Amino acid sequence: MFASLRKLLELVRFSHTIFALPFALLAAVMAWEVSRAEGGPAWRWRELLGILICMVTARSWAMTVNRIADRRLDATNPRTAGRHLPAGLLSLSTVVAFAVACAVAFVAATLLFLPQNPLPVYLAVPVLAFLAGYSFTKRFTSLAHFWLGAALMLSPICAWIAIRGQQVLADPADLLPSLVLGGGVLLWVAGFDIIYACQDVEADRRAGLFSVPSRLGVPAALRVAAVCHLGTVGLLALLAVVGGFGWIYIGGVVLIAGLLAWEHWLVRPDDLSRVNIAFFNVNAAVSIGIFVVGSLDLWLARF
Repeated sequence: MFASLRKLLELVRFSHTIFALPFALLAAVMAWEVSRAEGGPAWRWRELLGILICMVTARSWAMTVNRIADRRLDATNPRTAGRHLPAGLLSLSTVVAFAVACAVAFVAATLLFLPQNPLPVYLAVPVLAFLAGYSFTKRFTSLAHFWLGAALMLSPICAWIAIRGQQVLADPADLLPSLVLGGGVLLWVAGFDIIYACQDVEADRRAGLFSVPSRLGVPAALRVAAVCHLGTVGLLALLAVVGGFGWIYIGGVVLIAGLLAWEHWLVRPDDLSRVNIAFFNVNAAVSIGIFVVGSLDLWLARF
C-alpha cells in the first residue's frame, strides 16, 4: 500500500504543490488581515485546514486527470515514456480511483467553510471541471499554457472567496486584491510552462499537439514567456497598491524580478539543458518568496 501511495505521489509530482500553495496562503493572509481590520477574527483554524486540504486535493485531481488523458501521448514521447501509466508502474484503475478520491476529498473539504460561507461548496464541482479541462486543451489550442495559468490563478481567488465569501457577494470589488494576485500567477505559470514545453517541440509536432513552442519555434516562444513574466512583475507590483503592502513586499518583488530574469538567462534557444533547474528551483523560490515577504510585510504593519 505504501509503495503504491509513493508511486501515486510521484505520478502527480506532489512536490510541485509548492508552486500554487504559497499564493493561496498569501491570499488567505491578506483576506484575514482585511477581516481583522473590519473587527472580525484574524483567522479560523477550519478555514486554514479547508484551504490546505482543498489545495492539495485539487492539484492532485488535476495532475491525475492529466496523466490519464495523456497516457498514450506520453508513451510516444521519449521524455515522458517512463511515466507511471505508460511504463506500467501503476494500473489505470488505480490511478482513476485516486482521481475520484481526490475529487471527493476536495468537495468534502469545502464543507469546513459551512455554515458561515456556502460559496466553496457551490463552486467545488465547477472548479474541478475547469481544472480537468486543461488536460485536453493542447489538442486544439496553443493557449493551453494560459489555461494552466488560469487553473493555478484559481488558488488565490478561491482562498479569498473561502474567507471573504459573504463580503464578495455583497461587494464584488472586495475580490480585487485576489484578482490582481491571480493575474500575476496566471502569467507566471503560462511563462514557465512555455519554457518547459520547449523540450517537446518535435514530439508535439509529430503528435499534432498545439503549444506556443511547436507553433512559433523555441526562440519566439522564449520571448513570449519573457513578456508573460514581465506582466507577472507588473501585477505583483500593482498588488502593493491594492493589497496595502509596504517596502518589504516591494523589495521582495524586486528580488522576484531578478529570479525570473535569471530563469530566462538559464534557458537559451540552443541550450535547453537547464530547463529543469529553471522550472523547479527558480519557480519554487518565486512562490515561497512572495508568500514570505508578503506575510512578513502585513504582520509587521500591525506594529
